[in-house]
Amino acid sequence: MKFARTLIAAAVSLAASTAALADINVGVVLSLTGPGSGLGIPMQKQLQLFPKEIAGEKVNLIVLDDASDPGKGVSNTRRLVTEDKVDVIMGSCLTPVAAAMAPVAAEAKTVQIAGSPVGTPPGQDQWLFRLPQSNNVMAHAMVEHMKKQGIKTIGFLGYTDAYGELWLKALEPEAAKNGMKIVAVERFARSDTSVTPQALKLTSANPDAIVVVASGSGAAMPQMGLVDRGYKGKLYQTHAAATPDLVRIGGTKVENTFVVSGPAVVGDQLPDSHPSKKAAVDFTTKYQKAFDAAPNQFAGHSYDFAIVMEKIVPMALKKAKPGTPEFRAALRDSLETMGRTVFAHGVMNWTKDDHWGYTNETGVMLKVVGGKFVVEK
Repeated sequence: MKFARTLIAAAVSLAASTAALADINVGVVLSLTGPGSGLGIPMQKQLQLFPKEIAGEKVNLIVLDDASDPGKGVSNTRRLVTEDKVDVIMGSCLTPVAAAMAPVAAEAKTVQIAGSPVGTPPGQDQWLFRLPQSNNVMAHAMVEHMKKQGIKTIGFLGYTDAYGELWLKALEPEAAKNGMKIVAVERFARSDTSVTPQALKLTSANPDAIVVVASGSGAAMPQMGLVDRGYKGKLYQTHAAATPDLVRIGGTKVENTFVVSGPAVVGDQLPDSHPSKKAAVDFTTKYQKAFDAAPNQFAGHSYDFAIVMEKIVPMALKKAKPGTPEFRAALRDSLETMGRTVFAHGVMNWTKDDHWGYTNETGVMLKVVGGKFVVEK
C-alpha cells in the first residue's frame, strides 16, 4: 500500500511540475490500490519507461488511482477531461472500472484505450479501444487446446461481473461449435473469500474441464477451492490470471493448470517465426533491467500503449495541434487507420468497425510447470 501511494504521489508530482510545458496530455487511470492493484501497479511501473517525447512533442502523463472502484474510475475520468483536458486516456486495467469510464470519455469525445477487455453495447465504442485481446480471441485459443485434450464437457466458475459474463458469452458458442457442452455454471463475486458451495456443485457435475474466470491475485482462490473439494479434471484459467500471483498464491494446487495468454511474457519461448517474439523479448528485457523483477502481462499492455502512441501521434499531428478537439478526433482516426502493428501481445489491426483488433492467432496457451509458465507446443 505504501509503495502504491508513493507511486501515485510521484506521478502526480511529475504531472504537476511539467504540465505547463507538456504538449500532449495523457490521462492514465489504473487500479493502484484495492483488489486490482496486482494488475495496475505493474502497468504503472512500465509507464515509468514511457517516452518523454513523441514526434518532437513533450508528453505529460497524469496517473490517477481508481482504487479498483468503478465510481472512482468515473470521477477520475471526469477530472481528466474537464480539468486536465487530456488528449487521450489509458485505462482502467479492470473491466468493470473501464466500462464505467467509457460513457464519460465518449461524451467528451476523447479516446479511451482500455487495459482490460471491456465490452460495450453495439455501436457504443466509437471512442473506446482495447489493449488486451478480446475474450472471443482467447476463447478460440482455449477451445482449440481443449480439442487436442479430448475435452467434451466443461464447467464454468467465473466472476459475477462483466468480465465473467463476457467470458461465458465468448465460451458458449465456441464450445458448441466444436462439439463441447457446458454442463455447469457457477459464479462468485470478486470480494468473496470462498467458493465452497460452487466448488461442490461443479465437482458433483464432474466435467472433463473447468474454466476459472478471475483475475490477478483473485484467480488462485477459486481454483484452490476446486482442488480442495476433490476435482481431478483439467483446469483452465483466462488471460487475466496470467500473472505470477497465480503461482505465488496457488502453489502446488495450480500445477499443470492451462492458462490462455498473450505472448508478451513468454517471448523467449516463442519460435523465431512468431511476429511478436522481438517485441515481447524487448519488453521483458527492459522491464527486468529497470526494476530487477520479471514483468506480468499487464505491464505488457503499457509497453504496447507506447507503441500505439509513437505510431498515431505523428499521424494526428499532421491534422491538428494537441489540446484541441480536432487533435483528439485525429488520434481516434489514426487508431482506426494505423494498420497492422506488432505488439508484445500479438498483432493488432484496429479498424473503424473493429476496436478489438487482434486475430485468432494471437492467443498462446501456457501451462504451469514447476511453478513457471511454459508455452504449450
